[in-house]
Amino acid sequence: MGRILAIDFGLKRTGLAVTDPLQIIANGLETVPTHTLLAYLQAYFAKEVVDQVVIGMPKNLDNTDTDSTAGVRIFIKSFRKKFPEIPLEEHDERFTSKLAMQAMIAGGMSKKDRREKGTVDRVSATIILQSYLESKS
Repeated sequence: MGRILAIDFGLKRTGLAVTDPLQIIANGLETVPTHTLLAYLQAYFAKEVVDQVVIGMPKNLDNTDTDSTAGVRIFIKSFRKKFPEIPLEEHDERFTSKLAMQAMIAGGMSKKDRREKGTVDRVSATIILQSYLESKS
C-alpha cells in the first residue's frame, strides 16, 4: 500500500503532507517553492510509492471560486499531464489556514514559528489530508 500525498497549493509556496504507508496518519512533509513543485513531486514519486494525491480546492463560503482557484486548476492540468498514472482528487480547503493557526497555538508553537509561512502551509496540507482521510472512513 502506498502513501496519500496532500497539496496545499499557493502561488509562492506549497505545503505538502503525506500519510504513513498504511494511510492512517497524516504528517507534514515539506513546504516547497511552487515553481519547483512538479520537480519535487517527480523526485518524491521516484523514491516513495504514492497511491493518490489530494489537492486543496479553495472556495468561498458560498461555494464560488476564490482568487486562488484558477491557479490550482492550472496546476491540476499540469499535474495530470505529467503524472497521468497517479489519481488526483480535489478536497475542500475552506478554513484550513485558520485551523492550522489554531492547531499551532494549541500545540504551544511559539509566535515566531507561527509567523513562518512555510509552517502554516505544511500544517494546512496536513489538515487537508486528515480531513480527506476522515471523509473516507
